[in-house]
Amino acid sequence: MSESSDAINPIKEAFNRHIEDLDTAPAWWKSSKTEAFETFESIALPTRRDEPWRFATVKGLELQDVKFAALPSISDAAGLVARSNFIENFSGRFVFGDDQTLQADRISPELAEKGVIWAPFREAVAKHADIVKDYFMKQEADLGSEKFAALHQAFMENGALLYVPKGVEIEDAFVVYNWSINAGSAIFPHTLVITEDFAKVKLVEANLSATEDAAAFSCGVNHIFAGVGSTVDYTLLQNFNEQTLGFQLNSNVAGKDSNVKTISVNVGCKRYRSETHGQIKGPGSKVEMLSLAVADNDQEIDQRTLQTHSAPNAVSDLLFKNALVDNARTIFSGLIKVDPGAQQTDAYQTNRNLLLSGTAEANSLPGLEIDANDVKCSHGATTSQIEDEEIFYMLARGIPREKAQELIVYGFFEEILERISCDTVAENARQIIQNKFKRRSK
Repeated sequence: MSESSDAINPIKEAFNRHIEDLDTAPAWWKSSKTEAFETFESIALPTRRDEPWRFATVKGLELQDVKFAALPSISDAAGLVARSNFIENFSGRFVFGDDQTLQADRISPELAEKGVIWAPFREAVAKHADIVKDYFMKQEADLGSEKFAALHQAFMENGALLYVPKGVEIEDAFVVYNWSINAGSAIFPHTLVITEDFAKVKLVEANLSATEDAAAFSCGVNHIFAGVGSTVDYTLLQNFNEQTLGFQLNSNVAGKDSNVKTISVNVGCKRYRSETHGQIKGPGSKVEMLSLAVADNDQEIDQRTLQTHSAPNAVSDLLFKNALVDNARTIFSGLIKVDPGAQQTDAYQTNRNLLLSGTAEANSLPGLEIDANDVKCSHGATTSQIEDEEIFYMLARGIPREKAQELIVYGFFEEILERISCDTVAENARQIIQNKFKRRSK
């Protein structure tokens, strides 16, 4: 690409500045970023003709209004840290604001002596290079957002690395807060969790906006590698403001006899696309993929999932629930894929949609691709409105219609909320949903 063409490409210019700012970073890190940016440039923008983007809105993905330039310093860091209070007792906490570290609460000396690593990525690249080289972005995006995964790798400069050695069990959760602050900001949250054999850990991630009106772009990645017999419990609370364009690319690799549970609570963003790939690679493993979303106004929440079974005698269970009101849209496209050697697979995939208005739209595309003959797999999708009898029952008891709808939605979601292992996180998730309904009533 010539210099003259570079001059009219603001993303390219921003990337060049980004690399220049990494003057003290290792050469291999800068090289990997350069390769990722070249990949980003080489992949065409998606269109609705592309099957992975069926039904999705693709306008605006050029990111013309996004500022990839260095952002101003954060004036209210202390206030944001004070608001990062979903968990009182934690094993470690990072608070990031526009990808800057606002607070780093480290692990105890006892955990450090056991070999646990809890580090922000800027530090991890220098001090834990072997781990980063082995695991960072090693799970390829394969559900349609390959271009944005490459963009993430090119610009990502902060995030959380959690490594738990063999046999270490940690009761209190780790927690990461990713705040979007400045209008036009681009943030790239990254969380990497690695558990060795028979380890046990919980991690909570919260993606939040500091204000209600600062439009931003978030492109986050979460990768989980669960070793033999290990247990990983991951919860994501996404409550960006409704001016934000958001991507979240999640994947996990489940080793033999491991247990991986991921729960996502999605309330924010004007447009939000999540991609979740559960890779069941070890016999005897179990993967749970749970999600709920509340969409109103003209929000669009796009969900793409893949459950890949490549080992026998394993279980996966996916449950996605969406509640929609006004002109909101949701898209669910999921696939269970069973490889020839994955006999005695037990896999479930369910998408349930609750429409609270006649103009809301829920699109559901579940699917199966089975190459083994001794399996138990099922998939299903339902879309329904609230029954008139339910509303009448509450109206007869003096409950206003909007409040009645709200209560029915709470009951609809409780099946997922009760599976959040940390009670305070579950209560915060309920509060986020309640606050959304309160804003609607004003």
